Amino acid sequence: MRCFYSQELELDLPAGHPFPMDKFRVSKDMLLEGGILRPEEIIEVRTADIHLLQRVHEQDYIRKIESGQLGRKEQLLLGLPVTPQLYRRSITEVEATRLACHAALAEGVGVCLAGGTHHAFREHGEGYCVFNDVAIAIRDLQDKQPNIRIMVVDTDAHQGNGTAALLGNDPRVFTYSIHVGKNYPTKKIEGTLDIETVRYVEGEMYLKQLFVSLAGALDAFSPDLVIWISGADNHRNDRFGQMHLSLKDIQRRDEVLLSAFIRNRIPVAVLYGGGYNRQPEFTAKLHRNTVATAKKLASEFRGL
Repeated sequence: MRCFYSQELELDLPAGHPFPMDKFRVSKDMLLEGGILRPEEIIEVRTADIHLLQRVHEQDYIRKIESGQLGRKEQLLLGLPVTPQLYRRSITEVEATRLACHAALAEGVGVCLAGGTHHAFREHGEGYCVFNDVAIAIRDLQDKQPNIRIMVVDTDAHQGNGTAALLGNDPRVFTYSIHVGKNYPTKKIEGTLDIETVRYVEGEMYLKQLFVSLAGALDAFSPDLVIWISGADNHRNDRFGQMHLSLKDIQRRDEVLLSAFIRNRIPVAVLYGGGYNRQPEFTAKLHRNTVATAKKLASEFRGL
């Protein structure tokens, strides 16, 4: 199972910044140290070509990010300091997601050890999301396979408003999101299927909503590829997720979803999404667990 990563993802942020940028490196190290991944399974990626970004984002917005010339209000909306390092990090993350999607189509499962920047819009970024890696990857796939049917499954605790806005009018794409109804973003953008949970939803209720609604969506749409934004902010100790799932609940989510995709021969690209646990390393652990489950199930399926 190929996983895509780069040291460029390790962005320096001011002390006390709420985004846990080191979770990418820490989860990668956990995967290696635990023997879940071999070093050769982690592929170092380069930056994405600019033309890929231009298929989704306005040229003026790309230029502002590249030159670090966002206005004060735009920077506050984004939530990240705009530096040359941010631009390189963002286009590297885009490339990691794109390659994970291609790997999934070729091998059944591909993983981006980051990704899921679902709050990025065509002309602006918000919620720590600069460029929409999912929309960019989908436009790249459609360029090569115009009729490919792609489902975005978003189990991050927050709605993927940017993804819904960018892909909402494309009948070849199905956007599924299960999220807290009264939480960030305040203004939701309607996707193909949005499942809203109550604030601080318990695991049993959440998993029932997820499994029933997603099963129906998969039957109705029959995707050629699933791009799964897993999310680690569902945990009860997360600072921003406002869900009340336990570690076991999230493990159950991962096992059921990945089994459904892999055993039904639906290629799946796994992305991280958000995670802001009050215990910083626990966010990395949750992401590590998701990748470990993907590796285990992919290996078992190949052995059948």
